[in-house]
Amino acid sequence: MELNQIYFYTATILNWKRLLKKDDYKNIIIDSLQYLSTKNKIAVYGFVIMPNHIHLIWEMLEKNGKEMPHASFMKYTAHQFLEHSRTYYPQILPYFQASDQARNHRFWQRNSLPVWLYTPAVLEQKLEYIHNNPVVEKWSLANEPAQYYYSSAKFYETDIDDFGFLKHYKDRV
Repeated sequence: MELNQIYFYTATILNWKRLLKKDDYKNIIIDSLQYLSTKNKIAVYGFVIMPNHIHLIWEMLEKNGKEMPHASFMKYTAHQFLEHSRTYYPQILPYFQASDQARNHRFWQRNSLPVWLYTPAVLEQKLEYIHNNPVVEKWSLANEPAQYYYSSAKFYETDIDDFGFLKHYKDRV
């Protein structure tokens, strides 16, 4: 990903495990997005946290030290998942045992997918997709997109930002 470009980004939990079903893991993601937004490293235009994956519409504004903010996000959340699991859910750790020598556990699948959003129309299509994700029959997490808490749908419907980091894409494009 390049700085100052808006991307649709998908990151998946290893082997599609439903780690993010529990709110405490979702809140780790929210905390990281809040921190990086507060430090002006990212701008978040839309998101949804599903039980085993996340979708973000975001922009990298500046590097976080020597690395891109998405790399910091992935590292930080994985580390927090590990610490949280050690403390509260040690029984799940074998499911995330890493087979490489770089680390003992892996929570995110490798090669998260960034897609450059080159027009407002493409951005709007992706935003609609992520907002509708929780209401599709496969998930049935809510009846209406704005009812699902871990999403930006309510922000776009009511202008209420429960998370303190959302930016309206129309202010950018």
